[in-house]
Amino acid sequence: MVDQLIKYSIIAPVYNEEETLTEFYNRVLSVMDSLDGLSELLLIDDGSTDASLDLMRGFQQQTSLVRVISFSRNFGHQVAITAGIDYAIGDAVIVIDADLQDPPEVIPELVAQWQEGFELVLAVRSMRKGESWFKRTTASFFYRLINKLTDLHIPKDSGDFRLMDRKVVEALREVREQHRFMRGLSVWVGFRHTQVEYVRNERFAGISKYPLKRMLNFATDGITSFSHVPLQLAMSMGFIFAGIALLGIPAIITLRFSGSREFFGQATTLVSVLLLGGVQLICLGIVGEYLGRIYNEVRRRPLYLISGQWGFDSDDQKN
Repeated sequence: MVDQLIKYSIIAPVYNEEETLTEFYNRVLSVMDSLDGLSELLLIDDGSTDASLDLMRGFQQQTSLVRVISFSRNFGHQVAITAGIDYAIGDAVIVIDADLQDPPEVIPELVAQWQEGFELVLAVRSMRKGESWFKRTTASFFYRLINKLTDLHIPKDSGDFRLMDRKVVEALREVREQHRFMRGLSVWVGFRHTQVEYVRNERFAGISKYPLKRMLNFATDGITSFSHVPLQLAMSMGFIFAGIALLGIPAIITLRFSGSREFFGQATTLVSVLLLGGVQLICLGIVGEYLGRIYNEVRRRPLYLISGQWGFDSDDQKN
């Protein structure tokens, strides 16, 4: 492959998508043929345990425009996107999931906006087919929350499906933090951006790789990566309860000396202690989340480890 001829790099993280991959590959290949320059498809196997890797290696043997990277284990969707960005060589880099919820046929619309001069083009869902009311509602709440808590403005209903100019890609390569929220990072680096609306489809096959627990972890990473507001909230709660105590102490003393029996007994004391203890544990939990992330950063472990890669020249090999 002659690197300097590649104009578009399409990155697709893959984790146990054997039922979808062939259809995804055929549709992406068709889109690549319709673009105005040479394209590559970079498939990142995120430690799949099914036949996904075998299928991807088969695609690579069919054409040199497909390159495959296989992780040594599952490192996560956001890290797989990072690896794709590290290895992509195109002037424009498109990130798309392999589950076909994001239609590859939208890629030319992203490219058209890039050709108009935009350096970041976000694909925003105008409709989300096949998703439950709970998932739509919590997703909407999350975007509202993160936009309130941070200086970022991430468009509601945008996902990881996007096009990035080479300048954005090079900027993201400089950011090596462990807890990665790529939707926020790609907006954080700046540059001129716009958005394209599309209809998100139901999964072509298989099951979602983002159950509730993983969604909560993802949301926590997004908020703690870009905001100190939770820490400030913990401090504010401390001041509020300290203020209540300062006001309450003289009030209780006055009532006791006046003979009032309103505050006699242990019930009020127990409720107050439980409330204060709960607040303290919440605050410790918030501080712990940030400390845990600091600990992960100072260890400086690699973001991912590669067990194999196919379609690369010897001088493309990276550690």
